[in-house]
Amino acid sequence: MAGSGPVLLLIHGIGDDSSTWGPLLDDLARDHTVLAPDLLGHGGSDKPRGDYSVAAYANGMRDLLGVLDVDRATLVGHSLGGGVAMQFAYQYPERTERIVLIGAGGVSQSVSPALRAASLPGAQLVLGMLGLPGMRTQTEAVMWALARLHHPLGHDAEDLVRLVDALPDATSRSAFLRTLRAVVDWRGQVVTMLDRCYLTAGMPTLLLWGSDDMVVPVEHAQLAHDAMPGSELQVFEGAGHFPFHTHPGEVLRAMRTFLDGTAPAHWSAAEWRELLRHGRND
Repeated sequence: MAGSGPVLLLIHGIGDDSSTWGPLLDDLARDHTVLAPDLLGHGGSDKPRGDYSVAAYANGMRDLLGVLDVDRATLVGHSLGGGVAMQFAYQYPERTERIVLIGAGGVSQSVSPALRAASLPGAQLVLGMLGLPGMRTQTEAVMWALARLHHPLGHDAEDLVRLVDALPDATSRSAFLRTLRAVVDWRGQVVTMLDRCYLTAGMPTLLLWGSDDMVVPVEHAQLAHDAMPGSELQVFEGAGHFPFHTHPGEVLRAMRTFLDGTAPAHWSAAEWRELLRHGRND
């Protein structure tokens, strides 16, 4: 928690933690109250045998804001965190001022083959092998080779190695798999927000994506943009799944332009009811 002013709630992705927001935190905290929690099962938070669904994470964010006496916030979500941000806005529109989605999950079915494979039975054993002596060095060598070969996955080499390091024990790996299997199976993502995107009408929404995202393809950005009335989309050329790490200055400029140029949404029960009654325009 840092800074003062309007509240920004930063929600990280699967296997990650609050430290991922380091490149943005100090700048945003100059004129905002920035909250960057570790989601349940991640980082320094507890990793119980419990509910790791997107809806449960949204409820956890509601409870966190309640504990901190925060009524409303702009939500910034990366990857899984983008799905959590969208779910929060759907469940608690009256508490949501704006949405910023960065390489967000939950748009369409397709997702990285590695994540689909990790959802299969036996993945616990494979993940456990990553902790064996010498495996980290081999993983790092593969990632840096991809980077030197200019493979799109190489854009995120450092971050992907860091995510492997975030699974040091069986408890961490179990929490990771429970989270993953709540949103992904062998066919791809099982949770999609496309059927409810029409509810963002009147909700300022910014989509930020890397052109070479190999985890959540950039095509998802256009799908979401087309389905979200009035949304803004910016694609960062040469960026992967973590554009705020590889292009922090550009991401900050895009976010500040959006924050300065939009007014917070204010939903009434009557407005929300009319949106639900009208339904989506296919």
